[in-house]
Amino acid sequence: MTEEFMKFNNHWSSQKFSKNILQDALVKHVLGLVNYRMADVGEVLEVNANLKNGDEQTWISAWATMANRLQERAVQYEQANKPVSAGSTYLRASTYWRVALMYFGDVADPRIRQYCRLSQGCYDKSMKLSGYPGKAIEIPYENTTLPGHYFQSPHANGKSPLLIVVPGRDTWADDTRWVTDAAIKRGINALTFDGPGQGMTLRLQGLPFRSDFENVMKPVLDFAEGLSDVDPSRIGVMGMSFGGFQVPRAAAFDKRIKVCIADPGNIAWGKMIGQRLNKILALPKRLRPAMLEYMLKDYTWKHGCSEKELLPELAKYDNSDIINQIQSKVLVLNGAAEINPEAAKEFYNQLTCPKDYLFFDENSTAQQHTQMGGYAPASEMIFNWIEDNL
Repeated sequence: MTEEFMKFNNHWSSQKFSKNILQDALVKHVLGLVNYRMADVGEVLEVNANLKNGDEQTWISAWATMANRLQERAVQYEQANKPVSAGSTYLRASTYWRVALMYFGDVADPRIRQYCRLSQGCYDKSMKLSGYPGKAIEIPYENTTLPGHYFQSPHANGKSPLLIVVPGRDTWADDTRWVTDAAIKRGINALTFDGPGQGMTLRLQGLPFRSDFENVMKPVLDFAEGLSDVDPSRIGVMGMSFGGFQVPRAAAFDKRIKVCIADPGNIAWGKMIGQRLNKILALPKRLRPAMLEYMLKDYTWKHGCSEKELLPELAKYDNSDIINQIQSKVLVLNGAAEINPEAAKEFYNQLTCPKDYLFFDENSTAQQHTQMGGYAPASEMIFNWIEDNL
């Protein structure tokens, strides 16, 4: 039997939920989490139907309203001794509390800390009630700790490999479950955490990003080596978005990292971002579009500096001088819908260590930045490589 299949000339990545680039990306990210029961299609579309393009307060209110609605429902389920329903509902509430904070410019607003703690509480309750194989951890770091979660694979036998997942600038450690879930299903333990400038650490502890990420990753690796069910000779790291720039730097300085996945790769992240922000800084404040003004506030907050200090601070985020020190095997990810797909290819070409390159084209449906909206096919392709190399 011969059957003709159509050729797709249009691709879903061109469809937009908002004219605001960040809001559009975040809606696609949350829809991608549906596969992991961290969101529901109807709930996400219900929120999206009540958003106004680029409006910050509407974004915060709509996601928080849905989160609060689900949290109240989860409490009722829990009181009625319905742990499965309660655990599932708490998990989605946790996601929506976090998403409300992903486009939130007023750093003095008390809702930041409130929603942060609500997300954290809902997430941990969901794991306890559902029996999901994860637990909250606190990683010793300088004079404080870094919050995270450790997931012990129920399919592992004895000491097993570990994948450490580093999130990016806008999403949080808890949003990487599409990666950690794929790991534990394959007998690989997983650990994820919010480092300085990220998620809980930024909002509850006030710690900004730092360019010497090797000094963040060292205590995380020390902590990982102390886990009784982890094989210290088989530790991999995967960085998402900005994390994809950070983890190769850690690999250059710490030889305990066996494999490194950069999603996507980038040599001089600060230079690329600085060039964009320089154009905004050249405009008088009264002429800056709201989205661009939001970006400036977000960068100065997360990097702990003023507008005048921002470009020199970002210039520090350059791995050109240490890229040839990387010895672990590196997988560089890229996608057809990446904002700057040439950056990952340039990074790959300059690597002198063992390396592989994985490009997500339109046929993969995972061609967006960090495979947003295409997490199922992306995890399959990425973990085929991880299984063979870790």
